[in-house]
Amino acid sequence: MGMSPSKSASAERRSYHHGDLRRAVLSAALDVIAADGPGALSLRDLARRAGVSHAAPAHHFRDRTGLLTAIAAEGFGLLAQAVRESSGLREAGVRYVRFAREHPAHFQVMFSPELLRAEDLELITARALAADALNQAVAGVDPGDRGPDARLAGMAAWSLAHGYATLLLGHNLDGQLGEDDPEDTFCALTAMLFHSAAD
Repeated sequence: MGMSPSKSASAERRSYHHGDLRRAVLSAALDVIAADGPGALSLRDLARRAGVSHAAPAHHFRDRTGLLTAIAAEGFGLLAQAVRESSGLREAGVRYVRFAREHPAHFQVMFSPELLRAEDLELITARALAADALNQAVAGVDPGDRGPDARLAGMAAWSLAHGYATLLLGHNLDGQLGEDDPEDTFCALTAMLFHSAAD
């Protein structure tokens, strides 16, 4: 005789320990966003995918905005870590582009402020860490190569990396890139703007 639905659901809920349910919901949400965009997210659908009650995701994220905010905060944290480990401006840019390619759902949500809870402390902290990592990479470039205004140089570097990554994810560069490696092409672009970016 099979297990009753209520006992089965209860067993599934008990199979999650500590942060496992939170991670399961985040992972399911990232899959949905990657396939259909953030507009397709539904906490009820995510609960069904995770095999838990429809109220379980709300316990961790409160609502859809809370879930998207958690995704953005996680993304900025991952980006900060990736950029912080770079050895120079060019590598920082390459890591930025690589992050976007490896985490397209995070990337899409991170830069959609209308979807997020702006006052969320975790998001504010993670965003600041990412900005600091990018600023440090720019500060490492000799002023003679980047110009006297580090703030403008930072805007230029970020615009190049972010714009390139966005065009890449939207497949807008497929024709121009052909068989060329996207990261190698990005390195060539950075060298055109920052003479020492190849150092």
